[in-house]
Amino acid sequence: MSIVNENENPEEKMKLLPDISHQASASVSGKLDKVGMDNIELPVQWEVKSGELSHLPAKISAFVSLDNENAKGIHMSRLYLSLQSALKTGPLTYEMVSSLLDDFVEKQDGLSENSFLAFDFEVPVERKALLSEKTGWRNYRVKMSGSLIQGVKQLGLSVDVVYSSTCPCSAALSRQLISEEFLKQFQGKQTVDVSEIGQWLEKESSIVATPHAQRSLAEVNIEVDPSATVSPLELINEVEKVLGTPVQSAVKRQDEQEFARLNAKNLMFCEDAGRKVKALLDGWRGVLNYNAKLSHHESLHPHDAVCYISKSGGNK
Repeated sequence: MSIVNENENPEEKMKLLPDISHQASASVSGKLDKVGMDNIELPVQWEVKSGELSHLPAKISAFVSLDNENAKGIHMSRLYLSLQSALKTGPLTYEMVSSLLDDFVEKQDGLSENSFLAFDFEVPVERKALLSEKTGWRNYRVKMSGSLIQGVKQLGLSVDVVYSSTCPCSAALSRQLISEEFLKQFQGKQTVDVSEIGQWLEKESSIVATPHAQRSLAEVNIEVDPSATVSPLELINEVEKVLGTPVQSAVKRQDEQEFARLNAKNLMFCEDAGRKVKALLDGWRGVLNYNAKLSHHESLHPHDAVCYISKSGGNK
């Protein structure tokens, strides 16, 4: 029996405290795939503007395998302490993720062979309006992850991109109604002045139908090539560019009109959006693997139209 003396050195006192998870054996032996923590609350450092670091709140998942069949548990607190120490050193990078994966296994003292890590947070990005000089902020959900399994590392990146989608079918039906109304308005006239047509088109009465559009979401997940890493903002920018209709923050009337023009130019079903993103990722050297979900939050229906894509074609 050990008696703790209040005058003893703190380190010596620590050695005398019971540690059941490591002094006792498992009542039922067996290996475990992943043991650790979800939703760890720690800030990550991020370069919001060039040369300007900010602390962003993150939810972190940290796990290791338990490969010692008879061990009661892992050294769980060591995962947290490794994270806390690493995140103080500088901005979150793939190099940091890779280093932490090694550190997690090393500090388990032979209990674990594999490790898993994921950072989930939102990145604020200042965006310029489409035509005016207005600027506004957008928050983008980002997830940086990694795994070390049987000595093989994989690095992952996920981003959420919100965009607008106007239904091609609805647009075609609207055009037909406008055409019919136009013919009614000018039927019987041998000649029609162009300015008269223009004036009619500008009248509210000429708006007999408008196509439906919806806020849509691209959830893109990629496996990153460590030798040609893709940054979160780079992936976000390229997905917005290929879809053509990213949602806006601060706008003036000319920006809203330009947004309407872009939507008319980029009519798309969820299948069209899926093929655009697939073509982008298939041609990107830094992307080893990918899958994505494109959801159009219908304004016509109470359900969503959804498309899944993947590099292998076997997305679940």
